Amino acid sequence: MIYLASQSPRRRELLDQIGVPHQTLSAPVDETPQADESPEDYVQRLAVAKAQSGYASLGSSAGDHPVLGADTVVVLDGHILGKPRDREHGIAMLNALAGREHRVLTGVALVSDAGVAYRLSDNRVSFRPLGKAEIAAYWDSGEPLDKAGGYAVQGLGAMFISHLSGSYSGVMGLPLFETAELLSHAGLNPLGNG
Repeated sequence: MIYLASQSPRRRELLDQIGVPHQTLSAPVDETPQADESPEDYVQRLAVAKAQSGYASLGSSAGDHPVLGADTVVVLDGHILGKPRDREHGIAMLNALAGREHRVLTGVALVSDAGVAYRLSDNRVSFRPLGKAEIAAYWDSGEPLDKAGGYAVQGLGAMFISHLSGSYSGVMGLPLFETAELLSHAGLNPLGNG
């Protein structure tokens, strides 16, 4: 069993998908980017900070149960697009992504008694051109509200994606290849037979 330092239902679903028993815990961290911090450094710092915060919150009860932390960002022209603040911001993000390629970076970290291990999933996603009416309708669906970049690959936002190069689960928020690799190195077999 592991702890997941996230309340994301998508990350829980992905761990369930590969049969990893887990419990969630809250691991609040300051998500403000640092000056001149690259998107890669930003997701690494946050994934590690979330896992460390969760591990520290367990104290002596952590035992042999590692804590997994993750962070996902959408990057366009080298700039991190966070979660939309409001309708205007969300629509502006979708307009910026329309007809273009962007990157989705997900950092994943595992903290245990053995220390900290980290992996990065770097993916490229292309959107087809989008019309103003469909962008507005998508925003009004409510789906973009709490999503990095203002869309969900696993939801209605999939209609906008003309090409995805990399990890679907990484774009969704928890790269399963990298996660399984971290768990295996920590002696935890996601398939449960070792």
